[in-house]
Amino acid sequence: MHPSAEFHYDAASALSQGQRETQEDAIAADFPVGAGVGFAVLADGMGGHAAGDIASGIVVTEVFSELKLRAADPDFLERNIAQVLHDAAFDANDCVGHHVASHPRSHGMGATLVAPVFLGNRLYWISVGDSPLFLFRDGRLRRLNADHSLTPQIDYLASRGLMATEEALNHPDRNCLTSVLFGHEIALIDCPAEPVSLQANDIVVAASDGLLFLEEEEIEGIIQSYADRTSSEISSRLLAALANLDDPDQDNVSLCVIKVNRSGIEAAEDGQMSSATLPRPVPMPRARDSLTVMVNGSKTRQMLMYRAKAGRSA
Repeated sequence: MHPSAEFHYDAASALSQGQRETQEDAIAADFPVGAGVGFAVLADGMGGHAAGDIASGIVVTEVFSELKLRAADPDFLERNIAQVLHDAAFDANDCVGHHVASHPRSHGMGATLVAPVFLGNRLYWISVGDSPLFLFRDGRLRRLNADHSLTPQIDYLASRGLMATEEALNHPDRNCLTSVLFGHEIALIDCPAEPVSLQANDIVVAASDGLLFLEEEEIEGIIQSYADRTSSEISSRLLAALANLDDPDQDNVSLCVIKVNRSGIEAAEDGQMSSATLPRPVPMPRARDSLTVMVNGSKTRQMLMYRAKAGRSA
């Protein structure tokens, strides 16, 4: 049985290609109305023409499928949350490795992963790579998950006076990943055993690092200004702020905004969806109260076919 739905979630997902030639992000979210359970899965592909879009599609498909299966029994899911999340990440990593072995041209492809799971007022997650997971509460934004890139190490050197601040901010290796799903051993995984306790009016944002073309203070300010609006409005404002930067190097952006509300408060006005949709990336996304899969439609079908050919249940 689903846990008592004391809390419900207003969730909206969005994608933007930015200034890149291809879209290598993928995102899926499932927040059934009234269930008191929900999750999002986001992957930022790497590899460019070496199939970064395929890598992110594989990772999202694998992790999403496992969580969707386990969410049918929330009590089991919560009792075994760490094992379920680790198994999902390992399976996704293995699938990326199998694809590379079968398609040598895709050698070097991989993807980050961030997957927040909501069970009542408890937030769990697993992440690999540098895709951030933010919590906005009482007007302040803070990052919840670890940053598996060289950025924290470089910033530490700058804070200790061992590197000039300007040099740190412009360091060529600043965004090099220290962990990623690419078919080999996963170097670092962030998956805390204890959940973060959520409160009414909390806002959670899972995103690819393309969102970080905005300073965290800017992200905080936008969410603060529109905290009383729907998740769809907040995600749209974040994308609009990125577009206004007009940065020629703007990376792909994917994000999922989740507002946490107590039951009894009116749900987001966009209503619910009961089945999967495959929308084209748009700058003004609509809120989705149920399942959304925001990756290229044909690519999603390819990933499902890949699972079938690999002998894995969809």
